Amino acid sequence: MRGSDSERFRTGLVNAVGAYVLWGVLPVYFLLMQPAGAFEIVAWRIVFSLVFCAVLLTVTRGWGPFLAIARQPKLLLFMGLAGILIYVNWQTYILGTLSGQVVEASLGYFINPIVTVLLGVLVLREKLRRMQWVAIGVAALAVLVLAFGHGTVPWIALILAFSFGTYGLVKKHVGPRVDAVSGLTLETAWLTPLAIVLLVVVGSQGGLVFGTVNGWHTTGMVLLGVVTAVPLLMFASATRRLPLVWVGLVQFVAPILQFALGVFVLHEDMPPERWAGFAIVWVAVVILAVDMVRASRTARGTPVEAL
Repeated sequence: MRGSDSERFRTGLVNAVGAYVLWGVLPVYFLLMQPAGAFEIVAWRIVFSLVFCAVLLTVTRGWGPFLAIARQPKLLLFMGLAGILIYVNWQTYILGTLSGQVVEASLGYFINPIVTVLLGVLVLREKLRRMQWVAIGVAALAVLVLAFGHGTVPWIALILAFSFGTYGLVKKHVGPRVDAVSGLTLETAWLTPLAIVLLVVVGSQGGLVFGTVNGWHTTGMVLLGVVTAVPLLMFASATRRLPLVWVGLVQFVAPILQFALGVFVLHEDMPPERWAGFAIVWVAVVILAVDMVRASRTARGTPVEAL
C-alpha cells in the first residue's frame, strides 16, 4: 500500500470506528435526556438536525448543490421516503432505550446486515452466495429461539433492522447524487411538520420538558442535531476511503457497545434462553463476516485459501 493510500485508509478507518462508537454509546445520551419522553426527544432531534444541517450548508457553501437536488422531484420523493424510514428507526430506537430494552435494540443492529442481504434478494433480485443463505437461515433460527424462549417476538429488533435496512436501500438507490448533509437536510425537512405535530401533542397532554430542567439538559437537547449529524458525516467520509468489506466489519462495533451497555451497565435481564438466541445471532454474524472477507479477497484476485 502506497503512502497516500495508507493515509487514506487510516483516515477512513478512524472515521468509521468513530462513527460506530458514537452510535454505540447513543443510548447513554438519550437516557440523559430524561425526563423528556421518546416522542419529544425525537421531535427535537428532527428540528435541531435540520437547524444544524442548515448551518453546515451555509458554512460549506453547500446550498447550491442542495437546491439542485431539491429541484428534482424524483430525488425529493426518495428523500421523503428515506425520512419516513429513518423516523420509524429513530422513534423505535429511543422508545426501546427509554423502556429498558437497549439489549434488544442491539440485536436489531446485529441482524441488520443480514436483513440487508435478504432485502437485496427480495427487492433487487440479487443472487446470494451459499454462506449468505446460511447466515440468513441461522439468523432466522435465532429470532425463533428468542421468540419462543423469551416469550415474545423481538419486535423492536426486527423493526430497527428492517427500517434501517430499507433506508439503506433507498440511500443506495440515490447513491452519489445526494451527499450526506443534503440528504439529512431533506429527510429532516420532510419530517419537520411531523415533529411540530408531535411537540403540539406532547405539550397538550403533559407539557414539554425542553427548557424546564436546567441549562445542561436544555443544551443536551439542542445538541441532538450535532449528535445526529456528526457520526453520519464521519460515516460518509469513511465510505469514500475504505473498501466496503472494512465498512461492513466495523459496523458491528455499534451493536457490541450497545449490548455491553445494556447487560453490564444497565443490567437488563438476560436469562439463558436470551443468551442462546444472541449466541446464534453471533454465529450468523461470524458466517456473514467470513463470507464478506472471502468475497473481498476473491474480488481482488487473492486466493481464498490464503484465509
